Amino acid sequence: MSTEVKVPTLGESVTEATIGEWLKKPGEAVALDEPIASLETDKVAVEVPSPVAGVMGQQLAGVGDTVNVGAVIATVEAGGAAAAPAAKAEAAAPAPAAAAPAEGGVDTVTTMSPAVRRLVLEHGVDPTKIHGTGKDGRLTKEDVLGAASAAPAAEPAPAPAAAAAPVASGASGRQEERVKMTRLRQTIAKRLKSAQDTAAMLTTFNDVDMSAVIATRDRYRESFEKKHGVRLGFMSFFTKAVALAAHDIPAVNARIEGDEIVYHNYLDVSVAVSAPNGLVVPVVRNADSMSFAEIEKAIADLGKRAKEGTLTMDDMTGGTFTISNGGVFGGLMSTPIINPPQSAVLGLHRIEDRPVVRNGEIVIRPMMYLAMSYDHRLIDGREAVTFLKTIKEAIDDPTRLLIDL
Repeated sequence: MSTEVKVPTLGESVTEATIGEWLKKPGEAVALDEPIASLETDKVAVEVPSPVAGVMGQQLAGVGDTVNVGAVIATVEAGGAAAAPAAKAEAAAPAPAAAAPAEGGVDTVTTMSPAVRRLVLEHGVDPTKIHGTGKDGRLTKEDVLGAASAAPAAEPAPAPAAAAAPVASGASGRQEERVKMTRLRQTIAKRLKSAQDTAAMLTTFNDVDMSAVIATRDRYRESFEKKHGVRLGFMSFFTKAVALAAHDIPAVNARIEGDEIVYHNYLDVSVAVSAPNGLVVPVVRNADSMSFAEIEKAIADLGKRAKEGTLTMDDMTGGTFTISNGGVFGGLMSTPIINPPQSAVLGLHRIEDRPVVRNGEIVIRPMMYLAMSYDHRLIDGREAVTFLKTIKEAIDDPTRLLIDL
């Protein structure tokens, strides 16, 4: 008996998705609720579970096809056993951990996303010998890169022939590869360009002395982690500083809607994090009323799930202000782009020792550049400068965060 597999509800206002990857091939055994396909929406990747246990039947859509919510994309034959080819493959392997990779570099145990598969091919590593840290033991990009750095140098496996463009005669080594943009990447491109076209965007800069925050974190690092089960990072300090500054300058936590300004009496912070398919901005809700530990736990959880590809549409919806930390990648300075419909974004950068003047003397301090981009239609220059100055003062002297000064 065949059971239809339909595109699940993807979230408010999301009506379609793209087939990102088939996780099961026709004839392979599937368990109840086991993911059989990965869908890419405008914001997140969504796995489609099997409604029954049985054998994978027909795939009614191809990778890259756009499908609507409720559309039938595959069938599963309830009960029965896997087709002969799959059974032979399983019989040939002495144990699941040693299963031979299937066609295209995907082994019969560990399913890989396209980005992970490409890294496996580039670095010539054996995916069956890598411990996956993602959801259900799936490999992540970090797993592959870690295995590649630990393994002896090896010749990279050849790239799939279909991925590379024809090489012109006499142009040995000069190749081009065409890869279709994922739906998420297309959406990122459209939204960033829309922000530039719509908002009257301006960026103001300042720098901040991180000495006091670093000293505070070093002093309470162990006791904080022991009590709360999470590390004390810099993001909680900056989130609390943003909440403090937004209380005095509410325009930075507002948005334009038609000919009206919508002010929020809460602070939902979008935290820009890197995911396998691109930059995503999950939301820490009611950050203004959270403790340092609650903020750190929320950010750690969102970052973990972003890497695993398990963020939901609800995780990505909303947000009234964005904090983007380019410093984790070594960035010294940037002009971050607003995340519509928000009106401001704070960019953090790397910390480095620089000479500064204190009490008439040149001293070395761990300094960080701050950048705030804002919509000048809503936020005046005075407000933007005051907002950033308040953040600077709070980080220079974290005691201000405790006494609301």
